[in-house]
Amino acid sequence: MPSSRPHAAAPRPDSGPGAIPLWRQLDAVADALMAVRNGQSGTAAVAAVEPALRAGVQALLFTVLRQLGRAEALRAQLAPRRPKPRVDALLCTALALGWQSGHAPYEPFTLVNQAVEAAKRHAATRGQAAFVNACLRRFLRERDALVAATDADPVARWNHPVWWIDRVRQDHPDHWQQILQANNGHAPMALRINRQKVTDAAYNIELSAINLIAKRVADVGFVLESPQPVHRLPGFLEGWVSVQDPAAQRAAPLLLDGLDLAQPLRVLDACAAPGGKTAHLLEHAGAASPIRVTALEIDPVRSARIGETLQRLGLSAQVLVADAGRPQDWWQDASGGEPFDAILLDAPCTASGIVRRHPDVRWLRRPTDIAQLAAQQARLLSTLWPLLKPGGRLLYCTCSVFRAEGDRQVQAFLANNNDAHLLPSPGHLLPGDPGDGGGGSENPSGDHDGFFYALLGKRPL
Repeated sequence: MPSSRPHAAAPRPDSGPGAIPLWRQLDAVADALMAVRNGQSGTAAVAAVEPALRAGVQALLFTVLRQLGRAEALRAQLAPRRPKPRVDALLCTALALGWQSGHAPYEPFTLVNQAVEAAKRHAATRGQAAFVNACLRRFLRERDALVAATDADPVARWNHPVWWIDRVRQDHPDHWQQILQANNGHAPMALRINRQKVTDAAYNIELSAINLIAKRVADVGFVLESPQPVHRLPGFLEGWVSVQDPAAQRAAPLLLDGLDLAQPLRVLDACAAPGGKTAHLLEHAGAASPIRVTALEIDPVRSARIGETLQRLGLSAQVLVADAGRPQDWWQDASGGEPFDAILLDAPCTASGIVRRHPDVRWLRRPTDIAQLAAQQARLLSTLWPLLKPGGRLLYCTCSVFRAEGDRQVQAFLANNNDAHLLPSPGHLLPGDPGDGGGGSENPSGDHDGFFYALLGKRPL
């Protein structure tokens, strides 16, 4: 997936000495779009871009991916016979950036001129530069008619694959349009305050001192009025604050509130990377709590990120490179074979709730992914449940809006486990801000990602 770093401003073409020409940015975005179309994540596609271009390319690529359905429909109007992949990628890049005249990052003629220049500069498109020019000049002349001709196409209207639109409409008949619309917007930059190091009020003063405006959200969070590089955040390196969406900030209090945190509880974070929820569990428990958290991650590289996160925040947990679905490999090391008091299962999922942050997801996923991931989630629930002590609790969550990964998954689990019962928990949180029509009645106030939470209690023997 693309990086969840804040949205960067689009680069201006030739804005001063040493400025990067726009055609180079468009050329690199076309390459990145081809990579995504070939199944590569946006993160990997952007990482392959030379460092000097990377921030601008990511900003433009995100815009292109958010408008790709409309761009492809417009390209089909201009060139019904699909061009070769790189020509098509360059055309769709220009169309995605320029079809909304009031919201385009560049003047239309500048965008067209620079797209044609990009075509001329690349061996794979040089011979089609005149074709690119003709298509885009026609688009400038006939923009309104061409856009109107694509309005009836649901993929152009919503910028999601048809199967995704149908699934969201089926799962959320009262809010499907708001969900899809929210997915095409920009996610806010939200912060979680580490109260072991700083108070909310003190941190708000630090933000105000450098003219950063923030509003209160969730239990320990702020949302910035405009995204910032993390190095600009007061105390980031000292562990005062972390970047975490308000929906994700609900995990730690949901799991731990109601438990006696003065006792030496054993807590498992089963799919922990990159460590944000692991850290929040420790922060929420408090420095005086004897809580012991074990964090599992199957990928060694991602597991290392958990350690880096904890080190920055001045926290400590047992971090194991292990498959949560194979407790025979790690349970003895994690707890001496003793059951856990609480388990957090942030299960692998389609990521359909965080499309605002990762706009490539909608184009990379396939309809069959939902059933495959739901089966994996069911296996993890079934495998981890016996590791929870009677009277304990397991928080199941996914960053998904699909009900197969949310409430239907939990209802199936409850039907097959008589010792489990559902405790008060949010259910599906829909992406966006319900105050702006971006979510459903299940949402708390404030702007956040799509998520699902179910807190499962294990009946005492």
